[in-house]
Amino acid sequence: MHGVLLLAALYSVLPLVWLVTSATKSVGDFSSTSAFELADFNLWGNLRDLFAREDGVFLYWIRNSLLYAGLGAVLGALICTACGYAIAKLDFPGRRALFAVTLAGVLVPPTALALPLYLLASELHLVNTFWAVFLPLLTNPFGVYLARTFADAAVPDEVLEAARLDGAGEFRIFLTIALPMMMPGFVTILLFQFVSIWNNFFLPLVMLTDPELFPMTLGIYQWNTRAPQFPDYNPLVITGSLLAVVPLITAFVVLQRQWRSGLSAGSVK
Repeated sequence: MHGVLLLAALYSVLPLVWLVTSATKSVGDFSSTSAFELADFNLWGNLRDLFAREDGVFLYWIRNSLLYAGLGAVLGALICTACGYAIAKLDFPGRRALFAVTLAGVLVPPTALALPLYLLASELHLVNTFWAVFLPLLTNPFGVYLARTFADAAVPDEVLEAARLDGAGEFRIFLTIALPMMMPGFVTILLFQFVSIWNNFFLPLVMLTDPELFPMTLGIYQWNTRAPQFPDYNPLVITGSLLAVVPLITAFVVLQRQWRSGLSAGSVK
């Protein structure tokens, strides 16, 4: 059993080790050394070239990824939490049908929605704009499902009834009572949203043609397509990929306590 776990750990860690090792190599060392072989340390030179290439377009990609993932994760998690709370705790016609549609939405792969989203964005004249990528990311059926589970587990009906008797409106009850109780779940949904949006590739590929609107995933991919013809792009692709991993690791480390408690609450329910 320990051997299986060790193999699984190596399988997970080795790509990251290769990424770090390769990001320190120059163009010549990248092609002349083996995958995990150390060479002259050239990470700072690669970073300098990365931010200078094509008039610093990589800085635009970082900005766009932070906007798409950061703002999209916060707003998307808030929308999912509100929807899940409403389905769990509010009594309105069609609630069961709405939850069934939400569960069905979890089963639909994102690639199946790419063409309808593109046609809709085209009708609204949003193709090749920030909004063509940002707006579809605010909805997540799986996040709504998780929020509904967390609301059932963390928000007692008695507390809501007491707040209503005191004259509080539903919006105020959600913001001041339910949302703080659901905070571990909110953080869990936020992390899932952040990782999903940060790694999102297909939707920007379909929607965008302006390099200054690309997220890091699409921009690095465009450079990678040039690498076979122009080998000097290889260190830039690897170094850019290394930088793209840093925000994900940081988010999990900073929010891991709430994330763990959120997962525990969902599993208990």
